[in-house]
Amino acid sequence: MAKGIMLVQASPASPEVEDEFNRWYDEDHLPDLLTIPGFVAARRFRLREGGHVRAAEGTPRYLAIYEIEADDLDAALKAMRTRPDRGAVSDALGMNPPPVTYIYELLTEVGKTTEATA
Repeated sequence: MAKGIMLVQASPASPEVEDEFNRWYDEDHLPDLLTIPGFVAARRFRLREGGHVRAAEGTPRYLAIYEIEADDLDAALKAMRTRPDRGAVSDALGMNPPPVTYIYELLTEVGKTTEATA
């Protein structure tokens, strides 16, 4: 079974709709995507600034990481894009610039509870 992650960087449309953006992402969007076969987990992060960390101007403030486990990663991604019951996108989601999405396939996994994979 192949494993991968989908990374999505996004920001709210404006500071005034940030609460709505977070509500939509956490209560609607993440649960919706986890109904797709192969999508097994999702986590969100907020950009942390301060100390030695300085983001470039325009860097999206939020990151969502979706874990995918499927015999065919491309089929899982196609199911995400083409499902007829896909949820509505909130107006609170910033589209200028639009969210940035990356797909990565697992090469190696090492951890205290896992053995290395090749």
